[in-house]
Amino acid sequence: MIALSAARTVVDGVLAHARAARFPPMTVAVLDAAGQLVAFAREDDSSLLRERIARGKARGALNLGVGSRSLAGKAAAHPAFIGAVTSLADGELVPVPGGVLVRDGAGVLLGAIGVSGHHPDADEACALAGAEAAGLVAEPGED
Repeated sequence: MIALSAARTVVDGVLAHARAARFPPMTVAVLDAAGQLVAFAREDDSSLLRERIARGKARGALNLGVGSRSLAGKAAAHPAFIGAVTSLADGELVPVPGGVLVRDGAGVLLGAIGVSGHHPDADEACALAGAEAAGLVAEPGED
């Protein structure tokens, strides 16, 4: 499981990347491998649904075992499947980039990061920066 100290470092790394890039207000959720929230931050003026979107990106990655970039490709190729799985997940699956799985150096799954606030590719870049700041291996998925 991802430690609280590492999850906080992820959050700080995400927000530092977003501020350096001058992105709009961002929201980040760090979940452990069981899908439980470990750390969360919502910048001032972040829109209301960003919290649920960030958690949905992270939870979706955990639910299907791939980064949310892969889920975006699956949604395009198999919309009925992703629609059904989203329903089964009670809406906690957002199939767009910005949700990454995170592992330790030995490849052990620790959890997932979900970021929302800008375009999906920018959200994903923030998640990758947060993982790197904490020394974790991020898996965004493939197109």
